[in-house]
Amino acid sequence: MNLYSTRDTKNLSVSVSKIISKGDVILLYGDIGVGKTTFVRFLINHLENKNGIRESEVLSPTFNIVYDYEVKNVKILHYDLYRLKSYKDIVQLGMFETSKDHIKIVEWPELIESKPKDRIDIRFQYSKLMDSRQVEIIGFGKWKEYDFFKV
Repeated sequence: MNLYSTRDTKNLSVSVSKIISKGDVILLYGDIGVGKTTFVRFLINHLENKNGIRESEVLSPTFNIVYDYEVKNVKILHYDLYRLKSYKDIVQLGMFETSKDHIKIVEWPELIESKPKDRIDIRFQYSKLMDSRQVEIIGFGKWKEYDFFKV
């Protein structure tokens, strides 16, 4: 799938927001500046708007490692593992030991050795056109057979 504008990124995030629920994990891959945090911002803001909640300023949690957002009865945990150096650092976060009542979105998940069985991997890549991105979405576990491009 190609994203030619921020509107396309927003549309993708809205589509994904319609299918995720408590307990879901989304892993976001891609270089710096490719659109991972923009995708998360659109997703969280759409869920907030849909539930009559004022939009949050969704920032990259690079320095804080995690930000959380309350959307109705669901907590969304937005992780950025860019600064972490080893899997041991990730284990200390306890990110996969927390409640199944959360949605977890993780940027830079490459160091995670034991990835959750049920997850959605989204890979953002720069395309040859400077202003567009290529996106690949792969489901695992309960998402394995899901057609993400029909939403």
